[in-house]
Amino acid sequence: MALRRVLGVLGKAAIVIFLVAMVTSQILGQPVLLGYVTTGSMEPTLNAGDGFVAIPAAIAGPIETGDVITYRAENVQGGGLTTHRVVEETDRGYITRGDANPFTDQDGGEPLVSDAQVVAVAWGPGSDVLAIPELGTAVTGIQDVFRTVQRQLAALLGTRSLLGVQGIAYLLLAVSVLGYVADVVASGDRSRGRDTSRGTGIDARVYVGIFAAALVLSATATMAIPAGSQEFGVVSAESDAPGIRVVERGTTETAQYVLGNGGFVPTIAYFDPVTDSIDVEPRETVIPGHASVNATLSITAPPETGYYRYYVTEHRYLYVLPRPAIDALYRLHPWAPIVVIDLVLGGGFYLVGTVLVGSGQVRSRTRESPSRVRRLLARFLP
Repeated sequence: MALRRVLGVLGKAAIVIFLVAMVTSQILGQPVLLGYVTTGSMEPTLNAGDGFVAIPAAIAGPIETGDVITYRAENVQGGGLTTHRVVEETDRGYITRGDANPFTDQDGGEPLVSDAQVVAVAWGPGSDVLAIPELGTAVTGIQDVFRTVQRQLAALLGTRSLLGVQGIAYLLLAVSVLGYVADVVASGDRSRGRDTSRGTGIDARVYVGIFAAALVLSATATMAIPAGSQEFGVVSAESDAPGIRVVERGTTETAQYVLGNGGFVPTIAYFDPVTDSIDVEPRETVIPGHASVNATLSITAPPETGYYRYYVTEHRYLYVLPRPAIDALYRLHPWAPIVVIDLVLGGGFYLVGTVLVGSGQVRSRTRESPSRVRRLLARFLP
């Protein structure tokens, strides 16, 4: 019995980890904990539909020849996330190739891959990647179901707010509310048929936890979606041209960089130039809710003519903590403010929710003794 219970707990934990990784990957637009491939370019290491353990580039350490990386490609298969192996390192970036491909990505017109483009490194217990068969097939199937439900509900209700990552949070919240109501109704029906002192309903804290998780997902999406590495392609030319895309070699040109915030809560933006010869001033700024602010982008063209790529990484955080606290967390690690803000929002909601609904099961234990939930509702409903 004990072994069965342990296996049950481990199975539930694996499902939770899988769902969290899937939703978080959708929010960030990159693999988090788990990734997968959709083509056979990495065979026999990874077959089409196989998954892998994805270590975020920020904590994976230095990239070496032989590593399998996921990077944001410009040309491979039309651009987007590509998982290929690093076959050579140069001063200006990495040369990559799929294990099943006879030529490198750069032979096919893809520029050298910079560190700013790498989002994850595939992990393996030995010298190669640990493949998870058909994980990608399962993920894409679940995503297709989510998208179909979102589109149908959006068309039925006439709103686009149910689409995209934000819509997933709304769907999870709606499912949890319906489950809560259904359990209250079912437990009420059972209590009319018999009198028992043993609860068989679902713990109210489970529902509060689901609501808190939906809040955390929404907050994470608000902070993560506008963030990331911004690429600026510049031609260093013999003479200047209008705009910042063509700059006279050896000179510096500036342009306005507009930062918008479509939400109600103010956000704090931080900028980290990944490559030399590019800068943003100010390096950090507060963007009020439903407003925009202007920053100044400066790019210095090299003395040699040619096409060059520059990167600036932007991080955004909800301004719900004191500014010194967010500054300190950002300097510790760019992910630290998101983790702490999510803990504050989700944890605060959970604590308040459990105080209001209590820790009992969502059911009426006897006809004469209503649950705390119903006593709470009676205070507000006639």
